Amino acid sequence: AAPGGPWHEAVRYWRDGRIRKLVRRARGRRWDEVQSLPGATVTQDGPLGWAPAAARALVPAPVRPLPAALAKTQVEGTHFPHGDELPPPPAAVTAAVHRAGTTGRNAADLLALGSASTSQGALVTIEVTPLHEMTSGKLCAQVAHAAQLAWQSPHMPPALRSAWAEDGYRVRVIWPERGAWDSTPRPVSVVDAGLTELGGPTETTRAFW
Repeated sequence: AAPGGPWHEAVRYWRDGRIRKLVRRARGRRWDEVQSLPGATVTQDGPLGWAPAAARALVPAPVRPLPAALAKTQVEGTHFPHGDELPPPPAAVTAAVHRAGTTGRNAADLLALGSASTSQGALVTIEVTPLHEMTSGKLCAQVAHAAQLAWQSPHMPPALRSAWAEDGYRVRVIWPERGAWDSTPRPVSVVDAGLTELGGPTETTRAFW
């Protein structure tokens, strides 16, 4: 996406307009097919006992018509449970954790995803509004937008931006209390236009470092 790169014009055109983001879910063969589309895939280890999480960012393009591989992915099922909503870990996964050396410990506790980010030591933190509920797909899009605007922000020191790139652009996601959200300004703020789940304009996420 840098000047002279093959994705530069598509990304420039997208950033110059009203940025829109679509989030879909894919697994198995559908996930493999999406890898053929221009973009970048990032993976991150999940909590002990869970497989890595993977996301692919695709080069901006018109939403109609969608490429065939993307059109086959799921729109439904992008709301993921967390915290008290989680079902018990599968027996096979629990057994695997025990075999890894956790005998005598509570495997269910080790496997619980909770609502806290698993990223430790990330250089950029994304705050999610405590004032509105969003599906997981919507939340993913808003967090990604906050990270994008953080990278573009003139307030981010160049040395920090370089260190963030070397760290793989990891972010930590937090849900502040309303008092902290109302009283603590941040250098980056995402205001949703209200085209989908939320009535706009609605501030959804913020970024700081």
